[in-house]
This record gives sequence, structure tokens and C-alpha cells, in this order.
Amino acid sequence: MKRRLSQLLSCAIFVGFPLASTTMTVGAQGVTEEVVVTARQREESITDVPASITAFSAETIKRAGIERAEDFISLTPGVTMVDSAEVGDTQVSIRGINGARDGEANFAFIVDGILHTNPSAFNREFADLKQIEILKGPQGALYGRSASSGAVIVSTNDPTNEFSGDFSASAGSQDTYVLAGAVSGPIIQDQLFGRINFDYRDTDGFFKNRFLGNAKIVDDFENWNVSGRILWEPTDDLRVDFKAHYGEVDAASISFNAAFAIPAGTFLAPTFFEDVNTHQFSFEPNRDPSNDQESKDFSIKVDYDMDWATVTGWFLYSDIEQSFLADGTSGAFGFFFTEPSCISSTAALTGNFTLPSPTFLGGTPGGSFFGPYTPTTCDGYQYQVRDQDDISFELRLSSPGDQRFRWQVGMYYLDLERTVGVAQLGDDGRASLPESLLNPLTEALVHDEFNTEVWAGFANVQYDVLDNLEASFALRYDSESREAKSLVPGPTQQTSTFVDYTNAFTGGCNDGVQGSPLNPAFISNLGAAGAACQFLSAIPDRDEVFDEFQPKVSLRWDASDDWTFFASWGRGFKSGGFNNLGSGATVDFFFNQPASIQAGLSISDQFEKETSDAFEVGFKSTIGGGRVSLEGAVFHTLVDDMQFFNFFVGPFGLLRVVSNIDEVTITGIELGTRIDLTDQIDIFGGISWLDGEIEKNRNRPYTEGNEIPYAPEYTLNLGAEFVEPNAIMGADLVIRGDYSVVGPTWFSTVQANQTNGLFSGAFGPNDFTLTERESYSIINLRGGLEKGGWGVHFFVRNLLNEEYLEEVIPAPEFGGSFIHPGNRRSWGGEISYSF
Repeated sequence: MKRRLSQLLSCAIFVGFPLASTTMTVGAQGVTEEVVVTARQREESITDVPASITAFSAETIKRAGIERAEDFISLTPGVTMVDSAEVGDTQVSIRGINGARDGEANFAFIVDGILHTNPSAFNREFADLKQIEILKGPQGALYGRSASSGAVIVSTNDPTNEFSGDFSASAGSQDTYVLAGAVSGPIIQDQLFGRINFDYRDTDGFFKNRFLGNAKIVDDFENWNVSGRILWEPTDDLRVDFKAHYGEVDAASISFNAAFAIPAGTFLAPTFFEDVNTHQFSFEPNRDPSNDQESKDFSIKVDYDMDWATVTGWFLYSDIEQSFLADGTSGAFGFFFTEPSCISSTAALTGNFTLPSPTFLGGTPGGSFFGPYTPTTCDGYQYQVRDQDDISFELRLSSPGDQRFRWQVGMYYLDLERTVGVAQLGDDGRASLPESLLNPLTEALVHDEFNTEVWAGFANVQYDVLDNLEASFALRYDSESREAKSLVPGPTQQTSTFVDYTNAFTGGCNDGVQGSPLNPAFISNLGAAGAACQFLSAIPDRDEVFDEFQPKVSLRWDASDDWTFFASWGRGFKSGGFNNLGSGATVDFFFNQPASIQAGLSISDQFEKETSDAFEVGFKSTIGGGRVSLEGAVFHTLVDDMQFFNFFVGPFGLLRVVSNIDEVTITGIELGTRIDLTDQIDIFGGISWLDGEIEKNRNRPYTEGNEIPYAPEYTLNLGAEFVEPNAIMGADLVIRGDYSVVGPTWFSTVQANQTNGLFSGAFGPNDFTLTERESYSIINLRGGLEKGGWGVHFFVRNLLNEEYLEEVIPAPEFGGSFIHPGNRRSWGGEISYSF
């Protein structure tokens, strides 16, 4: 570890301590301007905030070509993002703390001062932006249980008192087309202003379906959004802000391949034990995947200045509905091998189509070896639903910011209803498959309604102990009441004949009828082989309350006009909650009870709250007459019951589960700068190093000592921007290049470990030594001419066409991993106009 740290520090020194965030922005002819942020819910200089912040101005957003979340995440050291399974399923890791799938977000997402709690709200087009701030470290004292690792604060352009507009259109490789625009102006001069903006994106993606032909693409994407905003300022003291948004997504989903981790199988084929980084992707599902999302939200925010304090109140309604349909995973388990469509499709393809090694077609289902997502109907298909609607409001009172003692006090409320359903369905070969959780082709494995009610109170104070020394203290208390109710119909209401727990693979009780409940929680004696099944009429409801105090203490010392030092300690909190009901029973029956596996997994229908204690010491500096900014931080975080995503695949289909890692320690360093080299050239960048270790893990004790998942060992960013005024026919020449490196990453607690799995009886234990994603680097270039509101730009993303993995999802008890490729090279041109 010391050797690796030394190497990274040497690299940082060599590049001049680069970091993407800066305490200054650079205006015309190299004149520096102070960055104003709202990280502490009031406007203040970025140097006055005792925390690490990366800020992107409107100019940087435009010149870097930032359009979606991954664009600014990739420019931020210590922060990474995974966007793979579906559009609403993004995992953001900030300083080693990641958001678990189907749990709550690990960072607060603030748009124009309003907290959005739905994790699916983050992965959308970022159009019409004024500024982006990424605040690192626990911010629960300010933003509550959704801010355990930090906050992303987005500000959009205000409606204007003069008629104005911004428009852009681009076209590029992969038949990619992007449109965006905004129009703004007065409705009542000097009092009431309006703004409407829209965006549209359509792309074919990078990968084709080898079985269905090039007309079918496995990663296509189309979305559009329209937003409206009305700002009313009847007096100097009152500001009322109305916003509304509607958007739709029509895309693909589950663009994964399987990579096996079964060393004993290499006598049949080397690809039974495969390095995920050298995998050759091949997509051949017989079903074209789909992903639909509809989102709508409405908000109102009121600010009233009473001289001695400002009262701020906001209300938000949000509703996001999403579903996806994709090929299934059951071909490897023989679940549908006796179905006529499975038998006929296997026979028809044998000799006419070749599956990637180690899988093969052998004339009959039993004579073949299948992985997931095959061109036959033997793997069935999957359908999943994730809907959430919520209402929330906040009321706070803030003192003026220009006094020695500054304070804030307030309360917050959230009412949330989330529905999550997963179904494994039989594929009978029909052209169009039912998009529902309950129909004659399926019985839902899990389908639940989760209700959450949150009450919170908070207060914070900042006091200038000396003219150059500020002490601040913040405290928040969140109480979260959660309920879970299964929506899966009881056994007498099931209509499918595909599910039968008497099959030879699973054993278990015998109901004498083809068609048993897929969710084992319905059967009280499922492990009693040969006995008559005893059914429950319903899965019992669950409820629990999770609460936590979240304090934060900070100090800021302005040692001189050029150097500022800060230190802080804060508590992070992510509420506990419920997995889909029956998750524990499913894992017990298929992985813990069979003698050939006996996985010893501790999976429950409930997961515990996550808490963390984070310590940070850092500095910010501007030297060289303001032409050079430096900053850095050292942090140490202790995490109890870290929430982690687990993926299980078996005869039941697939299951997504959150569990807890008992104890985790994280230590890291961030260093960086921005150098205004000349009036035309700026260079910038950053480096972050992270060491995270699993100290205790009761769910998988053999993983203790491993690295924390979803947290790269290091990230590196370098960039340069060149601006030459009046370079060509009076137009400014603007060129920008960004280089980013993401270090080696494990995506599971199971790393260089062996486990027993579903194939253990035939092949022995599984070995996950080869499932670490290797480091990768990306180069993006953008350049063009700008004059009089017009702009013409050309861009290339992933210039060297680096082949890397977006995500590796190990399924240890399955015997392999599900891997998703990263984006390949893309290029295009853009024209824009503003007035």
C-alpha cells in the first residue's frame, strides 16, 4: 500500500497536483473570478466552505460537452458511476461509499434548492445548466439520510426579464442525434418571468444482436424531456419559483454477457475460467430488450426576506414509472427444458447457429450447455417493474450571511411509495410477450409495495471565532418509518403452469400439481422432501422504524490571503429497509439448504441502517497572483453495516438483494490544481487514492480483508483548455481535452475467493480471482469556433477506442459474473446558437 501511495503521489507532483475542482474560474484574458456555491444552503465563496467541492461553471459545462451525469462524474476525482442494467439504475461511488441497488441513494441530489429522493431522477439529460457542485463527504447534517457520501447540487438557468434563448443540435456516430433548447422572457415586465426548455436524444448504441440481426440493437437509447419554469418576484423581498417537468425514455436493457468462474471446467473449455477483462462480447438473445420510463414532477419554492432572517419553503411531487423486459437467465438451470417451445427451438438451431464458448447447442435441451440470454426459448424471459411516487416539503429559517454568527433551523417531510416487482416467465415462442408480473406465462417471484414516511428536524450554526477562524456545527435528526407489503397473489390465484417445486433440480415438498408458487415464502415446509406442501395464504407484512442523529463539526482557518485550511468530522446515515419479501426464503432454499452448496449466506428480508463517521483535513490555496489554485484533502471513514448489493441467479430466475457489511474502513487522499498557464491556456486535473477494507462481514466471513466493492483504487484526471480570441474571421477558437483514468475495481465482496455454487457437484468450487476490472483510461476531445452567440464544435469521446468494462456483477453461487461493456469511441459535430 505504501509503495502504491508513493507512486501516485509522485504522479501527482509530476502533473502539478491537478484536480478537476477549482477555487476560481478563469474569465477573459486570464482574470480569475471567485466561485460562488450553495453547498451549505446559502451563497458563499467556495473557499469559505470547509469541505471538498468540485464545481463546474456554465462555461465549463458547455466547453466540456457535459450533457449527462456520467460526463461530469468522469471529471471528478474520487467519484465514479456505473450505468448498465437500465436507465434508472445508476450506482455512484463517492470516496468509497456506494449506493446499493434497490436501496436508497448514497448522495443528496439537489436541483435549484430542492432535494430529489428518487434514485432514478439522477440519470437524465442535464440541459439548461448554470452550475454543478459535487460536495464530498457525509452531508447528512444538512440534507438527511440520502447524503451519506456527499451531495450533487445542480442549478439551472433562471427565467430572464429579457427575451433570450439557447439552442443546440448535434449528430454523430452510431446514428446519434441530440437536440436541446430553451426560450426565456418576461410574462409581466420586472415581475413575472418564464422559461421553457426541451431536450431529445436518440442513438443506436454500440452493439448488435448476432441472432436477431443488425436491425436489432442491444444498447439503443431514446429519450426526451420538456420542462417549464415560472419565476415571480413581486417585491424585492419575495421570490416564488414554479417548476414542472415531463420526460420519457424508450431504450434497451440488460446488455450483459456471462463470464464463468469454474476452474474445474477448463478441461472442457478454457472459457469456463475466464478473465472478465479479456471477454469477447457476443449478444444473441431471442428477445429484443426494452426499457420504458415515464417521469413527471412539479415543485414550488418560496423565499421571503424579513431582514433579520429569510424563510424558505418548498414542495415537490415526483412520479417515475419504469419497467423493462429482457431475455431470461433460466437456460442454465433446465427450468423450462420440458416445454415444447424449448425443445423445438433447440432442435431448430442445432447445426445452424453457434453459441459462444463454453456454451453449445446439442440437439436437445438436456444435451446442450446454456448460459443466460440464449437464442432459444429455454431461458424464458424476465420482466421487472420499479415505480416510485413521492411528495416532500421543507421549511427553514436562515439568518443573513453577512453577520458574525450565522444560523439556520428547519424541518423536512417525505412520503414515498415504491413498487418493485420481478418475474421469471416462460417463453412459448409468441412474437409479442406479455409485459406484466402475473399472466399465464409466469408467477411473480417478488412484487412488493414499500411505503416510507420521513420526519426530520435540523439546525446549523457558523461562528467567526476570529476574523480568520470559523467554527461550525450542524445537527439533524431523521426518523424513517418503513412498511413492506407483498403483492404476489396467493397459491389459489396463480395461473401459470410453468413453476413446479417437485422437479428434480430443487427437490422440496410435493403438492402433486404442476404450478406451485415461485416465491418460497408461500410454502412453510418447502424443505420437507416428499411431504405434501403446506401453503400460506399470504406473505406477512413487515414494518420497522430507522432513525439517527447526524452531527457535523467543522473548522476553517484562513492562514493568509492565499491559504485556507479546514478540518471536519461528520456522521453519515442511510436508512435501513426491506428487500422484496421472500428474498431470505429464496436464498435459504436454493443456496443454504442444498447439501452440494450450503452457502451459509445470511440474507434477510430486512437490511439494517448504514452509519459512517468521516474525518477530513484539507487545504485550498490560490497563489501566483491568483493564476494557480491548489487544494487537497486527507480523509478517513469508518462505516458500520455498509449496504451492499447482491445478485443471485438460479432456477427461480434472478433476485436483487441488499445486505450489510458489518465493518469497513476507508482512507484516502485527494490532491489537485488549476493553472492559468497563459491568457490562452489553462491546465487542470486531479488525483484521488483510496484504500478501503472489509474488516468484518457476517454474510460472507471469508471475504474479510478484501477491498470494498465499487471503489476504484485511484482515479486520475488531466485536462487542458485553449482559447484564442478572434482566431479565425473574428471567431474565438476553443479547444479542450480531458484525460481520465479509473483504477482497478472489484464489484463484489467476493474477490480472490472460492465459493460453492449451483454447479459445485459437477465442477467443484467457483474461483473469482479473475473478476477484478482492470484500470482503463479515456481521452475526450472537443473543439470549435464561437462568435456572436453562434458556435460550431466537433468532438470525440474515447478517442483511442478503449475497450473497458462498465460493470462486473459477480453471482458467486451461480458460478460466474454478469459483465457489461463500456462505451466505445463516438464522434460528432454540434451547432449552437444563443441570443
